[in-house]
Amino acid sequence: MTEQPRWVDATTLRRAVSADRARRLIRQALVDGLDPAAEPARTALPAGDGQLLVMPSTSRRAAGVKVATVAPANPSKGLERIQAIYVLCDAVTLTPSTLLDGAALTTLRTPAVSAVAIDCLAPQEVSQVVILGSGPQAIGHAEAVLAIRAPQTITVAGRALDRARSAANRIRGLDGAPRVEALAVTDRQALEEAVRGADVIITATAAQTPVLDGSWVRNGACVVAIGSHELDRRELDSGLMGRSLVVVEDVETARREAGDVVLAVSDGALSWSDVGTLTDLVRGHVSRATDRPNVFKGVGMAWQDLVVAEHATRL
Repeated sequence: MTEQPRWVDATTLRRAVSADRARRLIRQALVDGLDPAAEPARTALPAGDGQLLVMPSTSRRAAGVKVATVAPANPSKGLERIQAIYVLCDAVTLTPSTLLDGAALTTLRTPAVSAVAIDCLAPQEVSQVVILGSGPQAIGHAEAVLAIRAPQTITVAGRALDRARSAANRIRGLDGAPRVEALAVTDRQALEEAVRGADVIITATAAQTPVLDGSWVRNGACVVAIGSHELDRRELDSGLMGRSLVVVEDVETARREAGDVVLAVSDGALSWSDVGTLTDLVRGHVSRATDRPNVFKGVGMAWQDLVVAEHATRL
């Protein structure tokens, strides 16, 4: 290479692409004909006690790849569970032109994808939001929701009260949040009360088993599960999946990675023929249900990183 790639850190990335801009970029890509089913599968290799992930994607304008690591024990060491770097290349010469903070990119694009689904599946008037999880994705999803709805209350549910309170405090400082009451809960009774009254429920945890009782979720509510891309992990139970309108990014990708969906199908609660896609949703082929819950299960796909990264480096 004759020139060193440009470096885009988290601050520069967020200055270039807001949460709502990322949502609109993701939505427009699908409207314009991007086919998630044409994307290569994520490569996941065991590495130590975690995983090494490789996620490549190409478009007419650029090519890129994210290399990420998932280390479950990292939070206990004061490190992030997910760390990553993104390499963006020129589409013609394939010269690496930009390196981006991959973790920051993930924290931006994952809520953006969820927000595309929420905008279609949630009521127009949202009063209460519940977020299970207190990490970066919890904050990112709160920001994404605040860009498209005006909730009165956002409740953060976590296992550790100090972390849940810290997340709630950070949410209070987000744009659009001054009028929002941000609460922190850790006990099951308070969680049940919050979920029963919620219009939007987001699960952003590393849990292996369901984090809430699906019977708590009322008809017409929107549930977003983004905590895992592994077949043996689920945040939502089969009861909820079976009585809900279920939407995924791509059906074949979900078959490989969406444990919430795969396990519900295995339990006989859900059929693959009843699972819709995000593309169907944004193009109007699938509509929000009011007589049952609405579930979006996201696992994250490489095209989402490329869409946001390519736009960020144009500015």
